[in-house]
Amino acid sequence: MSGLRVASLFCGIGGIDLMLEKAGHTVVWANDKDKYACMTYRHNFPHVPLVEGNIREIDKASIPDFDILAAGFPCQPFSVCGKQKGFSDPRGNVFFEIGKTIDAKHPFVVFLENVANLTEHDGGRTFNVIHKELAGRNYFLRYLVADACEYADIPQHRTRTYLVAFRDEEQCRRFAFPDKKPLTRRITDVIDTAQKADESFYLHPGDYGYDKMVAAVRDDKQLYRFSDYGIQSSKDGIAFTLKANMGTYPNRVPVLKDKFGIRRITPMECLALQGFPPSFTFPSTVPLRERYKQAGNTVCEALVSRIITELK
Repeated sequence: MSGLRVASLFCGIGGIDLMLEKAGHTVVWANDKDKYACMTYRHNFPHVPLVEGNIREIDKASIPDFDILAAGFPCQPFSVCGKQKGFSDPRGNVFFEIGKTIDAKHPFVVFLENVANLTEHDGGRTFNVIHKELAGRNYFLRYLVADACEYADIPQHRTRTYLVAFRDEEQCRRFAFPDKKPLTRRITDVIDTAQKADESFYLHPGDYGYDKMVAAVRDDKQLYRFSDYGIQSSKDGIAFTLKANMGTYPNRVPVLKDKFGIRRITPMECLALQGFPPSFTFPSTVPLRERYKQAGNTVCEALVSRIITELK
């Protein structure tokens, strides 16, 4: 299970791909339709052939041969934070493009990631469809619903569903997801509050919600943010789930208190709370709002890495 070829659907900024390459595999083809995500992907994976465009319009037979299919397919149709339209949402329907790709290429392994609610959506019927799509192609499936702070020593509550499907039944039997591991780090172990950020991230009088946020921020070891229910605070030094709407609504970007004032955390700090290495960066051509969106849309690197290690 080392040195295999990878094709990445809905690759985003390449969170899954980064850990697969770290494990010694080679991404031979990737696809996403978001132009800004593709900018960030190309910036960090200049060697990977990236096809920017709608997966529905791509001839699956034209994809180079590969051994592992990785796909963090769109999660909004299944999320409790969305309208939960599932497969009736055009974004949810793109899941079936995964099946078409499998039919064309027959990979050894399929690795999927989605929201925690995937297993419960529509009374479990959505997950049954996914299982049947894979099992009907003679794949054997294992899945895990896991919170990053319980499995990856990452101080963020980020619960996601991970699915691994094998073409070989014996490989599926041998595979086991990683066990839980103690959380040894907290927010301030990841974000350096003694280091001054760029002045543009600090809140000032006259800014939206400034007075309310100043009144709410009391603990310099926690994160705070505006929510639909008022100002939300993290607990026990563990961040709440970072969301893609940080890019749509600037007031939803988490706030902390450092030695210089009260400020929004930076996009790079968001990536750090996902377990990304400092070497992974955003190109200057990607707007700030898109950087936040990408950081909230991606995967927890440390947990993905543990699962890929078990694949080896």
